[in-house]
Amino acid sequence: MVEELVATGVVLASAGTVYLMAAARVVKQYERGVVFRLGKLRSEVRGPGFTMVVPFVDRLQKVNMQVVTMPVPAQEGITRDNVTVRVDAVVYFKVTAPAEAIVRVEDYRFAVAQMAQTSLRSIIGKSELDDLLSSREKLNQGLELMIDSPAVEWGVTIDRVEIKDVSLPETMKRSMARQAEADRDRRARVINADAELQASKKLAEAAQQMADTPAALQLRLLQTVTAVAAEKNSTLVLPFPVELLRFLEKAQQVSGVPQQPVAAPQQTPAQIAQQPVREQSAREQPVQEQLPPPETLVDADPGGANSGQG
Repeated sequence: MVEELVATGVVLASAGTVYLMAAARVVKQYERGVVFRLGKLRSEVRGPGFTMVVPFVDRLQKVNMQVVTMPVPAQEGITRDNVTVRVDAVVYFKVTAPAEAIVRVEDYRFAVAQMAQTSLRSIIGKSELDDLLSSREKLNQGLELMIDSPAVEWGVTIDRVEIKDVSLPETMKRSMARQAEADRDRRARVINADAELQASKKLAEAAQQMADTPAALQLRLLQTVTAVAAEKNSTLVLPFPVELLRFLEKAQQVSGVPQQPVAAPQQTPAQIAQQPVREQSAREQPVQEQLPPPETLVDADPGGANSGQG
């Protein structure tokens, strides 16, 4: 009898242990538990920690309450100004009503992903290329509103939507690059023209000042010669103004200093070749003038002629 009672107690204890193991559930801190009893949703949502369900009667389904980061695949579309682009984005959302997320939609993750792709295509068709490149904050807000409207009914809240990248065709990239280069070239030309205008004004003032003082032009010429001669890699030919020679000549006449002979100008090779001929003719001419005529020579020595005859 005692053995039967002991065996019965062991069996009951084993059955109780099995029941407890089948009924015990643990819900994590970032999860919530939704209980279905015989297929009917229980209004009570199980919080984090240890909880019990009726084995083979209740079914506990856990829902993640963390913020989910879902990338949206790149969507290709045509903008309002007829430019083909590929745009990808990322969606941040979380579940706020666990029971609604389980009951209202079959798979809330897949539903949010499809809604994000559809909304992204719609945004591409409604926007222009410049808006996609420069006004992303405004497009992000519009995209978030489009996704959040149906997601609220599923117990899901959209935290944030961001457009990551906008891929353009190569032809469009080259066109935009040429446009940027043309704009920079235009600004560079405007700056150069402005610089030329300012420089011309300063040069005009300098020319007027030098016209009033002619010596300033000579000083400027000497400064230029000094700057060029510093290179020492070229031959410098400096024109010497005749006005300066005249000025020095007048200064010598006024001071009474006897003028020094000015060096003879350089002669060309043809003049040098003709110079010996001219000098020779000049030397021969006095000799011819000194010789008496032949008749005078004969008359000067008559005796010699007679003596010769005798």
